[in-house]
Amino acid sequence: MRVPQVVARINKYVTNPIQGIWAPRVAPWAVVEHVGRTSGKAYSNPVLCWVDHGRVSIPLTYGTQSDWVRNVLAAGEFTLVREGERVHVAGARILPPDSPDIVGLARYVGRPFEGVLFGRIVEQPS
Repeated sequence: MRVPQVVARINKYVTNPIQGIWAPRVAPWAVVEHVGRTSGKAYSNPVLCWVDHGRVSIPLTYGTQSDWVRNVLAAGEFTLVREGERVHVAGARILPPDSPDIVGLARYVGRPFEGVLFGRIVEQPS
């Protein structure tokens, strides 16, 4: 299951810009900063995200074929802004929600969806 594309399009132009104001400061919300795989343009997307002991888990509510997910997987890394802190995440890959690597409520929130984006915090960018 995934959220319908019509909802994704509405969120892209209406909801995401509003969420982008507070998502980087209020957990479990966060912002994924990534680069377009063909355009090279910088993008940011608000997401639900759980972090524990350097592990990052983001339920893929719009599915595995969302542009931001494909960009992150192509690069293998992204920047995460959460609770006002910016961290570098590497080793991005999709795991099933019941994987032992998935942290926090992402294990439960991710159940109805196609998977959970997983990565590890590797450094604090300068």
